[in-house]
Amino acid sequence: MKNFNYKLLSGLYYNHYDEYLELYNKRIHSSEYVPLDFTIADSPAFFLETSELMKTVVEIARLDKEIAKLSALLPKIALQQYINKCLIDEIVITNNIEGVYSTRKEIGEILDDLEGKSKNRFFGLVNKYAALQSKEDLSINTSQDIRTLYDEMFLSEIREEDPKDVPDGQIFRKDHVDVVNATQRVIHHGAYPESEIIRSMDKAIKILNAENIEPLFRIAIFHYLFGYIHPFYNGNGRLNRFISSYYLAHTLEPIMGYRLSYTIKENINRYYKSFRIVNDKKNKGDITPFIFTYLDFIKESSITLKEKLEEKANALKYYSKSLESLPYGNDDKYKTLYFYLLQAALFSEIGISTNDLLQYLQISRPTLQKRLRFLDESDLLITIRRETNKFYQLNLDKLLPSFKGQVPGSLER
Repeated sequence: MKNFNYKLLSGLYYNHYDEYLELYNKRIHSSEYVPLDFTIADSPAFFLETSELMKTVVEIARLDKEIAKLSALLPKIALQQYINKCLIDEIVITNNIEGVYSTRKEIGEILDDLEGKSKNRFFGLVNKYAALQSKEDLSINTSQDIRTLYDEMFLSEIREEDPKDVPDGQIFRKDHVDVVNATQRVIHHGAYPESEIIRSMDKAIKILNAENIEPLFRIAIFHYLFGYIHPFYNGNGRLNRFISSYYLAHTLEPIMGYRLSYTIKENINRYYKSFRIVNDKKNKGDITPFIFTYLDFIKESSITLKEKLEEKANALKYYSKSLESLPYGNDDKYKTLYFYLLQAALFSEIGISTNDLLQYLQISRPTLQKRLRFLDESDLLITIRRETNKFYQLNLDKLLPSFKGQVPGSLER
């Protein structure tokens, strides 16, 4: 990730105060200046709509089109399997960032049984992230909407794990909260009292929904403002990242809603530093540095996703060449089964279930079991058990030499 070319006001304050004042005045009188109805450390908030920021928006849009094109070339089942895998990644990592322990197995089991309304503490979190795939509308217009979302995602978990952290105000918290770093040093005081939290959050939501501001800028600005307000005792980071994911999934390809936390985790020091820069009183309310960092995260997430999709699509093409050489590979009944199992090996979190194979192949359970048993005896099948369910993948070691290190042709060849 590159460092943005934007001079920080705080870096001039002590040794170049005259230049500091001059630069601040130049910015607030610039044609790029966009005022925001919010106050940060006693200064009116604003950002600059610079040409460099707009260039990044264009680059993200280009990458998003390429991701859409790649997604369209993949089999629908493979794409859905990979989306679910990314969803599990996102939830495990967003929990991990906040020191909340969860396993891929645990999240996967909830995802497999959303209709059963699992009693697991993360059910609300998984359910909301899963809904991003359908582009389900989520109304965020008031502070009460934020609280409703919080209750649906985290309230039962926090009641169980940290009952003292349950919101105790009219909507949010009624007491002070300090934001600390890894060494427990206080780096920020959240908004206080609750009336100020509500007033600030309502203003932040208006900015989030302001149609005169570029959508990616709005997402970045709200992400900063939510962190600045810190409305709850616990769950702020995860809820903030989910709201970003929701708006990213509605602005870009839906799968982009499952890529944010990984990039943040990989750049966690830069992430927290970008908050500290804007929080600094000497920064005079300029949110531009945070927008630069945040858009860089979105761009990096897009690049990584595009590369992953290309790699997996090329692997699918590469391994598909050898399916006919497998036992009964020229028989359509087996060839289709092989192809589903190959997709599961390359794109899924754990494999393809018995029920899904029955649905896709439209055959009886005894017939499927007979074919799977034959594959197992031929050492072509990997079976994974989770609870009472079985999941299957094709054993890639029995196909062509490993795809790793190969350079197959492009998808369009």
